[in-house]
Amino acid sequence: MAGGRGIPLVLLAALTLQGTGAVKVGNVLIQTGMYQRDERLQDEGGQFMFDFDGDEIFHVDLQKTETIWRLPEFGNFATFEAQGALQNIDVLKQNLDIMIKRSNNSQATIVPPEVTVFSEDPVELGDPNVLICYVDKFWPSVISIKWLRNGQEVTDGVLETVFYRGQDNTFRKFSYLPFVPIRGDYYDCHVEHEGLPSALLKNWEPQVPLPASESTETLVCALGLAVGIVGIVVGTILIIKAMKMNSARNQRGLL
Repeated sequence: MAGGRGIPLVLLAALTLQGTGAVKVGNVLIQTGMYQRDERLQDEGGQFMFDFDGDEIFHVDLQKTETIWRLPEFGNFATFEAQGALQNIDVLKQNLDIMIKRSNNSQATIVPPEVTVFSEDPVELGDPNVLICYVDKFWPSVISIKWLRNGQEVTDGVLETVFYRGQDNTFRKFSYLPFVPIRGDYYDCHVEHEGLPSALLKNWEPQVPLPASESTETLVCALGLAVGIVGIVVGTILIIKAMKMNSARNQRGLL
């Protein structure tokens, strides 16, 4: 379907490999080529990747014409010529132009994204960590994801995955921000999508207990000392009373 503002075209080719025998084991290798153009922004882009049973094997950086393996070890067992991905994208671009000319150019259904922000590991002040912005269930795939620290954009170290397709033909995407938790800092995942009325800011702050102030610590120490003294006094009084009671019983016993 072609849209008046964002016009994506996605082609999928799937190969199912099944084992032999009484029990069939299915594996799916999917090649995904995608070309998209935003007529409103006059922007275009594409994506080419392979995944196996839903896990990415590699994608091609179309700007650098470079194959990026999801795990570097994968490159030790297979190769892929990145130039082939560019040829694939060119074919998709031509197909999209043909489809636009043949269609009524009607607006497709826009699905706004769901955004979640969380840390990779439990947060400890001063310990390096990674923030993850998970953007899910959106269509079309034209989207902008940025990181803000204390209201200012951060770009150093930011990594972003390719688009992953969901079962309902929507997309999902991850953005990663390495950071060091510092008390008082706050972060926002800034998401722009044509399904949103305005940019969405998903806030995240480190959830760590506040340190006790010196006055609080002094008060706690004083209370502890007072409780200890009261305990000693009460214990001494009880011991004296017990000794007196035992002495009185002994005297009555002699009589």
